Amino acid sequence: MISHAGMLEGKVVLVSGAGPGLGRSLATRSAAAGARVVLAARTTSRLEAIADDVRAAGGEAVCVPTDLTDAASVRALAEQSIAAFGRVDAVVHNANVQPPPIGILESDPDDVRQGIEINLLSALNLTRELAPELVRTQGSVVAINSIVLRNQLPGYGSYRVMKSGLLALARSLSVELGPQGVRVNSVAPGYIWADSVKVYFEYQAKKRGVDASEIYAEVAADTDLRRLPEPDDIANAVVFLASDLARAITGQCLDVNCGHTHH
Repeated sequence: MISHAGMLEGKVVLVSGAGPGLGRSLATRSAAAGARVVLAARTTSRLEAIADDVRAAGGEAVCVPTDLTDAASVRALAEQSIAAFGRVDAVVHNANVQPPPIGILESDPDDVRQGIEINLLSALNLTRELAPELVRTQGSVVAINSIVLRNQLPGYGSYRVMKSGLLALARSLSVELGPQGVRVNSVAPGYIWADSVKVYFEYQAKKRGVDASEIYAEVAADTDLRRLPEPDDIANAVVFLASDLARAITGQCLDVNCGHTHH
């Protein structure tokens, strides 16, 4: 495993939308880099499972069950995060919902609104609540975006709108918070080789009567590295952007997709 011990030593990282897969990697890799971790999402059991992994590896974690679409809950998350460890140095916006893969003109307006609430507005609201603390600690924000920004796959119109909005939000926050010493960046993964993609590939394989490894090979063939990134690959990029090694990087979107697209 790649080591970045000490890169986040003394820092506190808040991971919103923490859950299995990428959420777990964001927490465990931040902890491995020396950070204490705050985990936020709706489901307490999922948060506790991730916290147990962090603690088992010798790290520190606290869980704050949060409805990221509720202003009072988000405010409480900010307050409890600071109270738990005395500071917050980095916020990772990982809350995500993907709408049904249909054309944008056929999309249910309520699905689009809900997606915007979670994928976009939750990041704005949490950053707003923590902005004074991030200015105090000269901290950073990292938004988890998506390859949907770059590709032309049909059926992802609503999702593309949501994630494009998140990219614009991160750039706008960089402009507004940069003069106060806060950096704001994005990471855009492609397919992440974790449970949800594995299930999707199994479904495609069953529909076509082939082995799932063939689906993987077909998708990976379109990448320069001929493989798909794993959750830790995305988390390692986030750790870098949250660390002082990236102190001159802000307003940027780093694509982590094994060369599936070029930007």
